[in-house]
Amino acid sequence: MEKAGNGSIPSLGSGNSAPQGVELRHLRYFVAVAEAGTFTQAAERMYVGQPTLSQQIRRLEEFVGTPLLQRRREGVRLTEAGTILLEESRAVLSMVDHGVSRTRQAAGLGRSRLRFVVQPQLPPTLAAETVSRLRSAAPEVDVTWSERALDADFSSILQRRADAALGWLSPANCTLPDPLDVMDIASFEPDVWIPARHPAAVKGGVGLDELARMHVIHGPRHADPGTYEAWRSVLRTSTPSFDFTDPPFWQSLPMTLAFAATGSRPSAVLTGPCRPVGIDPQPTADAGRHDLVPVRVERSPLTATAGLVWSAELSRELQQVLFETAEDIAALIAAPPMSRNP
Repeated sequence: MEKAGNGSIPSLGSGNSAPQGVELRHLRYFVAVAEAGTFTQAAERMYVGQPTLSQQIRRLEEFVGTPLLQRRREGVRLTEAGTILLEESRAVLSMVDHGVSRTRQAAGLGRSRLRFVVQPQLPPTLAAETVSRLRSAAPEVDVTWSERALDADFSSILQRRADAALGWLSPANCTLPDPLDVMDIASFEPDVWIPARHPAAVKGGVGLDELARMHVIHGPRHADPGTYEAWRSVLRTSTPSFDFTDPPFWQSLPMTLAFAATGSRPSAVLTGPCRPVGIDPQPTADAGRHDLVPVRVERSPLTATAGLVWSAELSRELQQVLFETAEDIAALIAAPPMSRNP
């Protein structure tokens, strides 16, 4: 077996020699691009220039002898060979990281390490409080933070690319596969904005049937596919042909409200889950300018549950820290608004 003193790997997968010249950094860059979906985002995540990253991926493809990514205007897509290499690269990198961690601990240098993922577009208070409390509860733990989309099975933890995550639990999955542990934190519902002249605006609540008959603008599916599909299914129980409309400015609520206000038919704006169930929505100046008012969906049929998920393979000490953090956040969100600390 060839030595890999310069960072190259002697094998990739079982029984096959790696192409000469492939190094761990090539695999890390490749995984970053595959997960980010674009070279620009991957370069930012890896703190390298985009030209450098592109050059290293091209070099990896030359080493392997086949294209790994299809470059498209909207991003990159894995080829069949790229899909295989992605799975193998994750396994190799996880094994190396785990080995380095065990070596440091054996030498008395190790501190507990935790790779924590936060799903994008969570309610700001939920995400901020979780991060703050976790850092306070575990000052001796080296925590690596990342923000990226999570699937319903929290595969990033199953595949050992992360140790724990804060995200939305799929309504279809009552239980998560081993070795995942989960603690529910709280259920959230969306803010709904409707024209001030709509009859439901006076009573402060809109029925599901009324909402399903409107032109409903909602954030794009990729932001949270599980919740998006679940809410669409609920609305289709009332109106089978119902479908959401993606906003052209989904990152800006004020611009989306302005877009809705200029439609030729009654339009509603539905945000992602952002407000604890049972808390009344609050009006904003941006909505007032466009003659839109916030209302609740009666009986709260549209909800999503946030949960803290972690690997049961973590040390007992780390699992206890995560459990207590989830418990504290759940208690904070359940407390009456006036009793919460500012």
